[in-house]
Amino acid sequence: MPESRPLTFLCITTYEKGQEFMRECKRTGCRVLLVTAEKLRGADWPRECLDDTFYLPQEISLPDIVKAVTHLARSQKIDRIVALDEYDMETAATLREHLRVPGMGLTTMRYFRDKLAMRMKALEHGIRVPDFVPLLNHNDIHYYLNHVPGPWVLKPRQEASAIGIKKIHAPEELWPVLEELGEKQSSFLLERFVPGEVYHVDSVVSENEVAFANVSKYGKPPMNVAQGGGVFTTFTVPRGTEEDSALRQINRELIAALGLLRGVAHAEFICAHGDGHFYFLECAARVGGAYINEMVEAATGINLWREWARIEVAGGDGSYKLPPVREDYAGVILSLARQESPDTSGYNDPEIFLRIKRHHHAGLILRSNNQQRVQSLLEDYAQRFAAEFLAVEPPRDKPTA
Repeated sequence: MPESRPLTFLCITTYEKGQEFMRECKRTGCRVLLVTAEKLRGADWPRECLDDTFYLPQEISLPDIVKAVTHLARSQKIDRIVALDEYDMETAATLREHLRVPGMGLTTMRYFRDKLAMRMKALEHGIRVPDFVPLLNHNDIHYYLNHVPGPWVLKPRQEASAIGIKKIHAPEELWPVLEELGEKQSSFLLERFVPGEVYHVDSVVSENEVAFANVSKYGKPPMNVAQGGGVFTTFTVPRGTEEDSALRQINRELIAALGLLRGVAHAEFICAHGDGHFYFLECAARVGGAYINEMVEAATGINLWREWARIEVAGGDGSYKLPPVREDYAGVILSLARQESPDTSGYNDPEIFLRIKRHHHAGLILRSNNQQRVQSLLEDYAQRFAAEFLAVEPPRDKPTA
């Protein structure tokens, strides 16, 4: 048997993220290899924590990535393969299966990437989802349109966030869209549009059990912000309330149903105006974007990237322990800005925890022990952001770095 040695992590990301994950791996004594895109050669990576970095050309195919990493594995013993971004999950799962490295395989990965697969699995386990139909059999689609009242939402099965989503108001609107999609239509699903309030639950999962969860509510549904522009806000819901307890329970059932063994999850649910029930929308095995990690840390002291790394290092040996959790409240406000470097110095309430510094974006993270104070400040700030900073760009069809 080989002598004891540090674990080697192969981190894969085509976007600039996950720095704290890599730092925590290094802090625990692991070796860290980064595989990323050539266009990110100059990105702000934690280079002091990286034992080696490999840059891939933009158009490289998955089989070629497998060949390249297999060649690397001749000289590097790879113990963990981690996709730091949702779009790299298939690559990571394919590599794990080819190299027989422990972790999420292709079948489980699809429950966190394919909106059709995750809905079918959730429904199988009794979790409410909006009525949907795969865009496969046209007789099924006709039946669905005749029996499920519109409007409906056309969703790509493997995009993240609200990218590529289109609202359909009448059956005659759908068929030209499907004709245009051609052979790609099977990569979409059609779902009943459910008006309501949208929530997200951000979890730390160890051995298929939710070790930590934080329930938050979007000020404006993400699809509305993505497609109509506006100021993005989200905030911690009051702990111990009916909505908090209900979402924690549904989230536990969902994580068990989808089969996430260990890692982090960002799940979204909608509370329908029509019947007051919570419906599952989607779940990703990743850290939520839009500074949700920073908001969760402000409220609870839990950094999702850091805990994810610690869980991956521990593996299944039972050594992972969640650190102490605070129970403050926090919120995020973020908007695309007309100014290159917007000045938020006019916002000076003591609840401001962090000022977000990002090109052509204005953003703040708030923290308080009073939930209503955070929520009311966000409502006030959203109006001011709209007047002082807000810029609007057309909805995206593709993700951007």
